[in-house]
Amino acid sequence: QVQLVESGGGLVQAGDSLRLSCSVSGRSLSSFSMAWFRQFSGKEREFVAQIRGSTGRTTDGDSVKGRFVISRDSARNTLYLQMDNLKPEDTAVYYCAAGDYYSASVRPGEYDYWGQGTQVTVSS
Repeated sequence: QVQLVESGGGLVQAGDSLRLSCSVSGRSLSSFSMAWFRQFSGKEREFVAQIRGSTGRTTDGDSVKGRFVISRDSARNTLYLQMDNLKPEDTAVYYCAAGDYYSASVRPGEYDYWGQGTQVTVSS
């Protein structure tokens, strides 16, 4: 049984940094393509960043390019999202997701496993 557990969210001020973690159990993280999504209140989930299982290539959403970096530690079976220069508009619940090893998808519907989410709140 695959489980994803996010951690690292919290309340910060604009300009601060946070690092989110997503611990994967039940299967090797390296056997998946992994992604971060976020959900604003009352909105659909938005793509943040993705790392492809087969190549390690990363893709970032337009709103976070140059500020957020996705990475993985296969030895720890953990996915990370380093978030720098946070803005109030980054306030959302952040989810990690696991999908097909070869996938480069930015669509939440194409991911098979999800964590419970972690709240990030950025004050101005």
